[in-house]
Amino acid sequence: MTHSLAGRVAIVTGGARNIGRAIALELADAGAAVVVNAKTSAKQAEDVVRSIEAAGGKALAHLADVADPDAVAGLAKAAMSKFGRIDMLVNNAALRRETAFEKLEWQEWRNVLSIILDGAFLCAQAALPHLLKSDLASIVNIGGMSAHSGSSGRAHVLAAKSGLVGLTRALAHDLSPKGITVNCVVPGLIATERDKSAGTPALHGVRATLLGRRGTPEEVAHLVRFLCEPSARYITGQTIHANGGAYLG
Repeated sequence: MTHSLAGRVAIVTGGARNIGRAIALELADAGAAVVVNAKTSAKQAEDVVRSIEAAGGKALAHLADVADPDAVAGLAKAAMSKFGRIDMLVNNAALRRETAFEKLEWQEWRNVLSIILDGAFLCAQAALPHLLKSDLASIVNIGGMSAHSGSSGRAHVLAAKSGLVGLTRALAHDLSPKGITVNCVVPGLIATERDKSAGTPALHGVRATLLGRRGTPEEVAHLVRFLCEPSARYITGQTIHANGGAYLG
């Protein structure tokens, strides 16, 4: 299983930190060359690339705002220029802000939706011509548990992450007949760096897992890897939760 994705190429948006970083490392461990996308975290993206290369893999860091159509086109072009193909797209880029609805301004609403939902749309469209040429093409969207359980102070995030579920189902209908699987992985109560720098999200204080602990980014990455592998070709259009039983969908 170590080299199940050998010769394949993946783009991971928001791949410089936390879950995105774990996904990039996991796909590289499976043998894929990985394009590590970030918007501004150049040093962290390069750190991921160095970790992949140190383990004998191939990677490229590329800064691009996934809400910018031209930047996304450049991301796909960079992947093709460096590696010559695109087999997997992981739409992980997101903003996870908490703002009371009465204080939520239009620009913040648009910023969150543009990165999470518009970004997934733009990246899928940019990658599509290349995914169509792959015999192991897959798109994995990274959702959010609060979009299913509900949470206060996250109207913009919940709306965007709920939209990803709808987009996943729509793309599964449109693209699966063309050989492209499309699924949504929904992490919940994951221990990330964000908890230390920005405080624990409110949802973490009102929910608990059945397993009695938070998950790790690596546990989410294992699921993403499986959905990209040859053994998962019969799975498409699904929303799959990884939350230790904090939400039973």
